Amino acid sequence: MATKLRLQRHGRKKKAYYYIVAADSRAPRDGRFIERIGDYNPNTNPATINIDLKQAVKWLDNGAVPTDTVRAILSYKGAMMLHHLHGGVNRGAFSMEEADARFQKWMEEKESKVQNKRDKLAASKAEISAEKFKAESKIKDAKAAAIAAKNTVVEEAPVVEESDAPADVVENSDAVAPEAPSENTEA
Repeated sequence: MATKLRLQRHGRKKKAYYYIVAADSRAPRDGRFIERIGDYNPNTNPATINIDLKQAVKWLDNGAVPTDTVRAILSYKGAMMLHHLHGGVNRGAFSMEEADARFQKWMEEKESKVQNKRDKLAASKAEISAEKFKAESKIKDAKAAAIAAKNTVVEEAPVVEESDAPADVVENSDAVAPEAPSENTEA
């Protein structure tokens, strides 16, 4: 029986998450499996991976073949490194204590890289939020200034009377001037 380490899909449409399982290679993707060794959620940033390293290394040592995606996940979490170190111990290249020390050093470096990424994402999110706040406050101030300008009373310009107007404007050849009543009018 050929055993594979592979993903088993769960979740809803376009929001999938996966179980990492050891299964017979002839079994369907989401069908029967031998053992569940972890889960993988690609919907978060960075992706959330929970895995039992001891079980994963046990299956790798026993000859289970991971799929490409599971190999990348196991490599990311250190299971492939631990499997490699176990191979060195089995060949007598170094002791188990030295293998554990190398693995701890590798895990610390890896964890610092992941933490730097999380910090960088949090800083960029805070920066974007601050820029949005500045833009919104500019718009708010501009609207407040426009409302204040609209509400202030504008001084009216003085109205020009006809008597103050120049003679050119008052006299019009087309206009008929009213006649003054004559004194000789009979009542």
